[in-house]
Parts: sequence; C-alpha cells; structure tokens
Amino acid sequence: MDSKNYHEDLSHIRSMMERSSRFISLSGLSGVVAGLAAILGAVYVYFVFQREGIDYFDGDRNIFGKKLVRELVLTGSVILAIALLSGYFFTASKSKKKGLKIWDATTKRLLVTFAVPLVTGGFFCLILLYQHLFVLVAPATLIFYGLALVSAERYTLTDIKYLGYCQIVLGLLSLLFLGWGLVAWTIGFGILHIVYGLIMHIKYK
Repeated sequence: MDSKNYHEDLSHIRSMMERSSRFISLSGLSGVVAGLAAILGAVYVYFVFQREGIDYFDGDRNIFGKKLVRELVLTGSVILAIALLSGYFFTASKSKKKGLKIWDATTKRLLVTFAVPLVTGGFFCLILLYQHLFVLVAPATLIFYGLALVSAERYTLTDIKYLGYCQIVLGLLSLLFLGWGLVAWTIGFGILHIVYGLIMHIKYK
C-alpha cells in the first residue's frame, strides 16, 4: 500500500514539475488548420504566378514586380494570421479543459525563444525581397521556422523538434533545387503541419 502511494506521489510530483517547466497545452488541431491554410495559400500563389505569366519552376530567372511582391506578402500575412488565431483558439480551449493557465512564465519564455529566430527570419526574407532574391525566400522561411521550432522545444512538447528538423531539411533541399521552393514550402507548412497536428492530437488527446 505504501509502495503504491509512493509511486503515485512521484507521478504527481513529475506532473507538477512538467507543468511548471513546459507549456504542454499546444493543440494538434491548430497544426491541422495551419497546414490547410498553407496549402490553400500555396495553391492561390501558384495561380497568381500563372496569371502573371511567371513560370515559378524556372528558378532564378523569375522577376517579380512590386505589385506582385505586395500580393505575395499579403497572402503570407493572411496565412500567418490564420495559423496564429487557430493556434490561440485551440490551445486556449485545451488549457481551459485541463484547468491550466495559458499565460504564465513558461509561456513567456516559450514565446521569446520561438520569436527570436522567427522574427530574424522575417526580416531576412524582407531583405531578400528587397534585393530581388525571390527564389531564396521560400527556403529561408522553412529554415528559420525550423530553427524556431527546435529552439522552442525546451519549453513545450519534445515532439515539436522533429517537425523543426524536417522543416530545416526541406529548406536546405529547396536551396539545392532552386525553383521548387513553393513545392517544399507546401510540403513543410502544409502537409507536415497536418500530419504532425493529427499525430499530436491523437497522442495528447
């Protein structure tokens, strides 16, 4: 009897320590929504290129006008907004069900750790656009996003780092095959998010 209580106490202590050091309320459903938004956005961008008579797969010979760049940035911003809003909605809902606070010291550390490589990557991509290095933007977003996920792993679910590694590898591969960045971007932000989200939803339901 004492042994049973002892093991229960240890499990309770481990649970408390995990909750205090890691943000464990991330919802897999938010990844699915973000992935679907990314795929729809990528399809829209592909048809925009067709409308403009641009063969994206021609790689570094593509030249984008200012109007097209603004449309692409706006599309990316909309996808990001959908991902963030869905992430907050599903995560807040999961936190409420578990009786956990969504905003605490751990959440702040997670956001800061995640934001540093992500914001750096955002400015890096804006500079690439300014320098007309359009073909490098998609690989750069994948690489910096992957680095952000790997960095954030210490404050949230360990599984997230594997998604980060996949994003980094995809970004590097798309640098080797310039002109296929949109395909890699669709796989990374779309398909992988959906697969990861479904796995996390089932595993931590």
